[in-house]
Amino acid sequence: RTHLLAGVSHDLRTPLTRLRLHFAMQGSGEDNAAALADLADMEKTLEDYLAFARGQWLDELEPVDLSALAGEIVAQSHAGAAAIKLALCPCPPIMARRNALKRCIANLLDNAIAHGEHVRVTVSRDGAAQNIAVEDDGPGLPAGAYEEAFTPFSRLDASRSRNIKGVGLGLSIARDVARSHGGDILLSPSAMGGLCAVVSLPLSLPGPVPAQPSG
Repeated sequence: RTHLLAGVSHDLRTPLTRLRLHFAMQGSGEDNAAALADLADMEKTLEDYLAFARGQWLDELEPVDLSALAGEIVAQSHAGAAAIKLALCPCPPIMARRNALKRCIANLLDNAIAHGEHVRVTVSRDGAAQNIAVEDDGPGLPAGAYEEAFTPFSRLDASRSRNIKGVGLGLSIARDVARSHGGDILLSPSAMGGLCAVVSLPLSLPGPVPAQPSG
């Protein structure tokens, strides 16, 4: 199933690219803009499928400054109407797979932006771990749904479903990445009124452990 998912997702990228070029050549217009937006959603869905199928723990280890990485992700995010605040602290670099961690944090940020008008990203150090917290002021989730939210393709309550766009793989991929680095992600109520997702990563690690897919 994993090979099939990866193969189908990969094969669909070429026709999607051709469609994007076709619509781009048609010039501006309301219909074209809507079509391009749909294509962008489809491409994001395929990226999620591919990330889930192949895992994100295959890159080489390198020193990663989590505060710098969080700042980069926020700067590159498509926040829309959401206001994002950053609270960073100087922390020593950790040995990690940078691209995987970037996807992990970006998935959490995308989730917060999709459901909140105000988002806060905090990087802190707690004993032998570094934490990245992503909070929002959205509707949140009932405590009983926290673990279900990490299940691949899960369908949550409509008020807080990540599947408004996407296929419900964002949190699953994020947790797999965190666990592959010897850490984890925990959900809790946010002081802002919505959801708080905290990625906790050990400061010292001989090497990321093999990831175990959620669910």
